[in-house]
Order: sequence, then structure tokens, then C-alpha cells
Amino acid sequence: MDNSMQVSQLLENMQSIRSKMPAFENQIDVVGGLGKSDAISGQFSNHLKTAIDSVNAVQQESAQLSTAFIKGEPGVDLTQVMIAMEKSSISFQALTQVRNKMVEAYREVMNMQV
Repeated sequence: MDNSMQVSQLLENMQSIRSKMPAFENQIDVVGGLGKSDAISGQFSNHLKTAIDSVNAVQQESAQLSTAFIKGEPGVDLTQVMIAMEKSSISFQALTQVRNKMVEAYREVMNMQV
């Protein structure tokens, strides 16, 4: 499988995850804006920060629900906790893959001959 197929498959997976998670709706446009010069300058870092903040919020919500369930607070059931933990795990895995692709691209650019 070549890299372009892997990237498109990763984008499809991310869009699928995004459609299932309304908390991320309208925060990150995975494909939109690519190729625009202004997207590379300031907007890219803003999108990245928004993505990191969103993942952090999902992880904090998961931790709070887990703590509430352990304490036996009413209104918090196991399925709610498990769903929140899976959302947290999936969003962190997606963020990790984005980081890996960015590091890979950086290394590739740095290894280019001028």
C-alpha cells in the first residue's frame, strides 16, 4: 500500500470519527484549506491548538466521569464512562498519528538536498 492510499485512508478514518463526535464539529476542517498559503502560516497553528485543546477536554471529561463513577455518584453509569474513555482514547490516537505524520514530513523536508 503506498503512502497516498495510507493518507487518504487516515483522512477517511478521521472524518468518520469526527462525524461520530459532535464535540469536534466545526472545530477542525481536516481537508479544507490545504494548499492555501495563509493556512500554513498562522491558521495551521490555530487549528492544531484547537485540536489539542479538544483532545484535552475529552480526556478531562473522561477522567471526571471515571472519578464520579468510582465515587458512586448518582446519574453516572458504566456505559457512559466507557464511551467517554473510548472517545478519549480514539481522539488521542488520532492526535498522535497527526504528530507522527508531522514529524515524518519535517524529517523529509530536512533531508532534502538544496
